[in-house]
Amino acid sequence: MIRVAIIGCGIVGASIAFELSKSPELKVTVFDKQQPAQGSTGAALGVLMGVISHKTKGRSWKLRETSLQRYETLIPELEAVTGRKIPFNKQGILMLCSEGEDLSKWEKLIATRESQGWKLELWDVERVREFCPHLYLNDQIIAAIYSPQDRQVDPIALTLALVDAAAQNGVIFEFGVEVEGWAIAASGEFDRLIVSAGLGSGAVTASLNQLVDIRPVLGQALHLRSKNLLGNPDFAPVITCDDVHIVPLANQEYWVGATVEFSENGGEVQANTDMLDEVMARAIALCPALAEAEIIKQWSGLRPRPEGRPAPIIETLLGNSHVLVASGHYRNGVLLAPATARSIREMILQ
Repeated sequence: MIRVAIIGCGIVGASIAFELSKSPELKVTVFDKQQPAQGSTGAALGVLMGVISHKTKGRSWKLRETSLQRYETLIPELEAVTGRKIPFNKQGILMLCSEGEDLSKWEKLIATRESQGWKLELWDVERVREFCPHLYLNDQIIAAIYSPQDRQVDPIALTLALVDAAAQNGVIFEFGVEVEGWAIAASGEFDRLIVSAGLGSGAVTASLNQLVDIRPVLGQALHLRSKNLLGNPDFAPVITCDDVHIVPLANQEYWVGATVEFSENGGEVQANTDMLDEVMARAIALCPALAEAEIIKQWSGLRPRPEGRPAPIIETLLGNSHVLVASGHYRNGVLLAPATARSIREMILQ
């Protein structure tokens, strides 16, 4: 029996816990000073931009592809065993292309994805108008890329379902418990320690005499309710343009986001209301009916971004083969969680 401790229960930690729970030789305990999905997971939009990303090879694409494939079976599996409903939009992502966009790069990506067994489509403006009559396409919009196999999922609902399913498989969860990485490592109670604490991962690894430098990047978003259904009731993909996302939910509700805000001096990141106003203004420019929508909620969260190296960090801690780090996913924590969990399981069992 291999005894495993996980620090952190956002989407990544919960995914790892569930993945490990299916191996009977592993005994898993998860620690988090908060309830699950309270950190960056709770502020994520859950847009899974895999096929539509320009990553086509290497680790970055492999993680995306593995996660997208796993999500197709993971969501129904979790709903069946937990009885929870996990909002999962399977109608894809429609990315609007502005004037100056090099469409030849998209045509090349479309061909690459076809060779990899995935689908992307280049739409002209008239087709976008036909399928999305609620969008205002000014002269700057020249085309769109439709990715039918990309997805969007509710990150909080997914995380809670992962926790329930893992608990059913025997995982022990200790919430409201703040633990020190060195204390767990020195206790002798666990054979492996997995650090998936997002921005808190740096402090955990520092206590083990190895700093993993992860910095905060703030993101703000809005939850809106429209008076009327926007667009085509039979076609409701995520709409994105110049990094502004309009995410359709149930009951004529939408998420709009998100800002990308860095620290100016290396300290705390303060939410900039002007930047959120700009995101909302750009969303209204794309979908004018949003101007009449009611703002239900405004929220923000800090994303963990590795300093000076690519995201995410999935590796053995330097100098300590018993500690694994699965953190620093930046803006792709929800997208890459299933593949990260699979990688961690393979590292432990090998």
